[in-house]
Amino acid sequence: MSSEPPRDPTCRPPPTGRSKPGATAGERRRRWAGVRMRVAHEAADPDASPRLVTLPADWDDVSAQALAALAPGDGPAALSDTADRWIDRIAALPGAGDALGRALGRLLLLRRAAPTVPVWSEPHGPAQQQQQQQAGFVINLAAFVKPGSGFETESYAAALGTVTHALRLLAVADHAAPILLLSNLDACLAGLGVDYDDEAGRDIARCLASAAAGFAHGGSDGGQLALIRPPTRCVVPGLAALAALPIDAMRKGARISTGFSQPGPVDSLLGVEGCGLAPIFSPLRPDGRLSESTLARLAGRGLTPEAALALSLAGDGVLPRPGRESWLAMHRALAGLVDRMPPLPEHQPTLAAAATQRRDLPARRRGFTQKAAVAGHRLFLQTGEFEDGSLGELAITPPRETPAMRGLMDAFGRSVSLGLQHGVPLEAYVEAFAYTRFGSAGPVEGDGAIAHATSLLDYAFRMLSEAYLGRAMPDAPHDARYDGPSPHHDDRPMLPLDLPEGATRKQAGRAPLRLVGGPA
Repeated sequence: MSSEPPRDPTCRPPPTGRSKPGATAGERRRRWAGVRMRVAHEAADPDASPRLVTLPADWDDVSAQALAALAPGDGPAALSDTADRWIDRIAALPGAGDALGRALGRLLLLRRAAPTVPVWSEPHGPAQQQQQQQAGFVINLAAFVKPGSGFETESYAAALGTVTHALRLLAVADHAAPILLLSNLDACLAGLGVDYDDEAGRDIARCLASAAAGFAHGGSDGGQLALIRPPTRCVVPGLAALAALPIDAMRKGARISTGFSQPGPVDSLLGVEGCGLAPIFSPLRPDGRLSESTLARLAGRGLTPEAALALSLAGDGVLPRPGRESWLAMHRALAGLVDRMPPLPEHQPTLAAAATQRRDLPARRRGFTQKAAVAGHRLFLQTGEFEDGSLGELAITPPRETPAMRGLMDAFGRSVSLGLQHGVPLEAYVEAFAYTRFGSAGPVEGDGAIAHATSLLDYAFRMLSEAYLGRAMPDAPHDARYDGPSPHHDDRPMLPLDLPEGATRKQAGRAPLRLVGGPA
């Protein structure tokens, strides 16, 4: 076999992925390999200091944040400079060939592949970043789908050849076992007009994973993976044939592990919507617009966004929502085709499942009404009980508060009641709201068991804990910052000519004279 990587037939010579030899620093900031650049002011995370990031103009701010996390140091970061470092290093390794560096640059600019965190780091830099993730490459499967043309199988094969060639060179130079990771599977299926929870989609996924494993394993023994054959039929032309190529037809060399990516800066840099093999649960982008995968699926059904909105308002389910079962089905379909599978999705009870467990209150139910006051603010607390005497309904009414306050407390009581009727234990509410501090706070009147409360909710849930859980909770230490004013305190606004504190009052209990200036 030739040492040169397969050539991508869809990539023309420009852009090369490298800067022109005579380009000035200003030109490199404006353009890189013929691609127009822009400058963003982004940070790797909210706690980090923002840095100037130079990246392609059509890449979003999420990609800028990812580049800020990948670029070493804390100063300005440019994709051209940062990428050239690892591209130059790989291109200089023995056996790289003249075209490898240009091919890697093209894959990055097309957002088809990018190396993992250790490759972006300095070769001899701190070992902390090197240990975060195994050295390898992430391939964005959706980037090989061209609207109107379908999946570009030859370009995918060329990318696999380029990436595995670079990984084998790195394995020899660094004496490490690299890994090849696939990502954005659901967006790839969406671009092809195939649903995630569909047998045709699982067949495409098996072919994609089998082809990647064939290139990654090379001439080495595939072990158990070689016993699992991909499907012989696939709706993508040429993909089943690529997946069925014998291993000995691939490039010889060190065996590369295969798997699916996990969320991280590399996936964000490539514009991945759904990491690894996971489905895309939200039809929206972070900015609220429809995502590319959603638009592709609507177009596959012959629907415009306006028509889809009209159908949704009419109650028609336009796009199927993937759930845990479809995720598990995809996981089972790909198990054994790659070396490392991501963990199984955790079970999350759905609202529909929770609704079947709702416990109804009896038509005539028992309970009690408690009247009390916290720092002079009165409230009525009413309860409703299930047949076994446990709490199932709660209403908190502060009669003398503002309409907004009364409405909020009514809504809060309704939400607690719904939670109790759907199985949320009262202990969880008590732990969440007992000892919460906000006004009004102070002495409690009307309840001999509780002398002081840090808020209305603190009193309510400590009282419920004693009444229904048999657990009395002591008063919290007093904090004058949260204690409300006395009910007899004169809280009228002070005017500039109010009498000073301590002035003589002729009649006890009468408000002091307030002088209000009139027009001169």
